[in-house]
Amino acid sequence: MGETHVTAHEGRSATSPSPIVDEAAPEARRRNRALTRLRSLRSPRRPRLWFEILLIAVSYWLYSLVRNAVPEQKAAALANADWIWSAEQSIGLAFEETVNHAVNSVTWLIVSMNYYYATLHFIVTIGVLVWLYRSHPGRYAATRLVLFSTTAVALLGYYLYPLAPPRLMNGANFIDTVLVHETWGSMASGDFKNMSNQYAAMPSMHIGWSLWCGLTIFALAKAPWARILGLLYPMATLVVIVATANHFWLDAVGGMACLAFGYALSRAWYGSLPHRLPKWVPTGKSRLTGVRTARLPRPGPAADALAREDAPATADTPVREDAPATAVRHP
Repeated sequence: MGETHVTAHEGRSATSPSPIVDEAAPEARRRNRALTRLRSLRSPRRPRLWFEILLIAVSYWLYSLVRNAVPEQKAAALANADWIWSAEQSIGLAFEETVNHAVNSVTWLIVSMNYYYATLHFIVTIGVLVWLYRSHPGRYAATRLVLFSTTAVALLGYYLYPLAPPRLMNGANFIDTVLVHETWGSMASGDFKNMSNQYAAMPSMHIGWSLWCGLTIFALAKAPWARILGLLYPMATLVVIVATANHFWLDAVGGMACLAFGYALSRAWYGSLPHRLPKWVPTGKSRLTGVRTARLPRPGPAADALAREDAPATADTPVREDAPATAVRHP
């Protein structure tokens, strides 16, 4: 039987051409590995606590450092403030001074707003990040990318468009509520003014961050009362920044524009808005990152076809480094 088997095998070899290894296979494997790494970076995953704490701390430190390192450009900042004030008056929406004086007449209210302005933008933002980490880990990275990219583009605004807040305008009748009521905690004026760039009012990150918090809570919270509070938070912040004479309402528009950029960048990278990404469900441990991941839904049939053609592997089934080349036979 052994001789018959050998003879049959030799007969087939004589009538069939030898397998030819596809020379493009190594290049295809390299391309697949690159796509695998990309998908691994884009896959929902449970974030690592130590890394997130370090990232947030370093990012906030860099944000404060860069913001305060921007040249103050006092003359340009005051000229820009005069232009914005004139523009608002020309369209009949220069209401900041009226709100500033009205709220300042109620001592308990304006003092509360001073403390609100000095603290809540940091406390609430960190609180939302912690909530995302615990309750929506698969959406955490995409939502965090929105926040970080919003803040990064704001730094560009501080450099390109120095702007004095209303309370520092020459010849205006705005009240610096922190100085008048001697409240603590704000880097905007008082004893802390020399530690902060006084002419970085455009865009308003109080609005950018509070709107990020509000939209995130509204999109992901289940309790109706929490969703309502999410919407009220940026609205209250807008009243506060105007009443304390720290911003024009147009600064808030700048903050919203920065946030829109952040959402656009996150959607371009992850293929979907953060709240539409799937919840994190462990499907395996990535060889590339060492963390458990979940697969993202593909955007549509065209992307499915492209993925099948170019990269059959996923982040959870990485390409084997030692995979044999595909054998190709001539017809």
